[in-house]
Amino acid sequence: IREMEIETEALLQEAKESIEAAQNYKSELQQRLQGLNQARKQIKESASQTREVLKQRFSDLQETLIKLLNERLTLLLLEVDTIEQESIKPLDDCQKLIEHGVNTADDLLRDGENAICCGVGEKNEELGNFTKKALQIQLDSLPEVPSLVEVACLSAQLDDSFLMAVKDRIVSYGTVASQPPVQIEELIERPGGILVRWCKVDDDFLAQDYRLQYRKSTSNHFEDVYVGPETEFLALHLDPNIDYQYRVGARGDGRHEWSPWSIPQTAHTTLVPHEWSSGFEGYSLSSRRNIALRNDCPASGVLYSKAPTYFCGQTLTFRIEGASQLDKRDSIGVCVENLNGYDSLQRDKAVCISTNGAVFVNGKEMTNQLPTISTGSTVTFDMEAVNLLPSSYEEGNLKLRVTISSGNREVVFDWLLDQPCDSLYFGCSFTSPGWKVLVF
Repeated sequence: IREMEIETEALLQEAKESIEAAQNYKSELQQRLQGLNQARKQIKESASQTREVLKQRFSDLQETLIKLLNERLTLLLLEVDTIEQESIKPLDDCQKLIEHGVNTADDLLRDGENAICCGVGEKNEELGNFTKKALQIQLDSLPEVPSLVEVACLSAQLDDSFLMAVKDRIVSYGTVASQPPVQIEELIERPGGILVRWCKVDDDFLAQDYRLQYRKSTSNHFEDVYVGPETEFLALHLDPNIDYQYRVGARGDGRHEWSPWSIPQTAHTTLVPHEWSSGFEGYSLSSRRNIALRNDCPASGVLYSKAPTYFCGQTLTFRIEGASQLDKRDSIGVCVENLNGYDSLQRDKAVCISTNGAVFVNGKEMTNQLPTISTGSTVTFDMEAVNLLPSSYEEGNLKLRVTISSGNREVVFDWLLDQPCDSLYFGCSFTSPGWKVLVF
């Protein structure tokens, strides 16, 4: 009996596992059906939208072409009317002159006949008067009538190749693509922002520029955030935990029009934006507290971040918006603690770069040096944890692989800390007023 109970329990457990596996299988299939339905919906909706776009565009083209042809026809007919009127006018003037001469000749003929037929007593006088009148008319002077080759003969010159050229343009106008040439490849959250990366999916499409747009989940309107040749962009000043939708288009080499938009992708950031600490007399901050300006207040010291918001695996970027005189004590970098009483990050438990390009680790200057910092310079810090021996973990040590980049150069080194550290502060110190730095 015990063996039967054990066998029954085993069969029951196996049945439960089979039921659970069947439920999971059904759930997976239902998710795939949902994915298929979404794919079918995308195809149907995009096809319908494309049809409407094509119909509207060709309708607009027809109206525009008919309007342009009618305007051109009207202009050519007006030109025909103008030439006709200008060419006819001299002929009308000549006709009036000839008709006047014919009337004068008729009058002269009647006077001549009357002079010949009058009585003998009046004949000499009438004949004399007639002769004088005939001499005054100058019967040997005739108006010149232009020959047919001298007057206008209107015609229309219509280039038959125009129709062929228009036909060639029409038959090749417009294309239908199953996929946009560019798609968003990756959306990575950053403090107060999203790093958007995209790529070409059509190898035959030669992209000259890209155009990235985004919209908040509460908005129906997309806005441009980037136009240029790069294939990634860091969208900043985003509200945490709010969905943003992104799409990207491309412009072909030598073309003016933009390609169709990529399939919109949604992302949000859970990371709070990097901010400088407020209340330091030596620095003025922007409204978002991500830009610090060294003012002319004589107060000195290190301006730290509001909180330790830099985590390993991220990229911390400083962009110099304004520069001033160099000083070897100047510093931009990260540190474990926001210690007061120091005028520079060139101290223990900190790594930094000076404005002259010198790199300091725990207060010691490295042999390798980066380019001098000036307006427009960008300095980036990248850190990742390096595996240590078990004994090092027991001692509470932490080893970070640090990469500092500036200009087209970078330095890489290992930074050993005597205690675990989940996040770091960032900071800066400038001696001369006028230095302005943006952090993101």
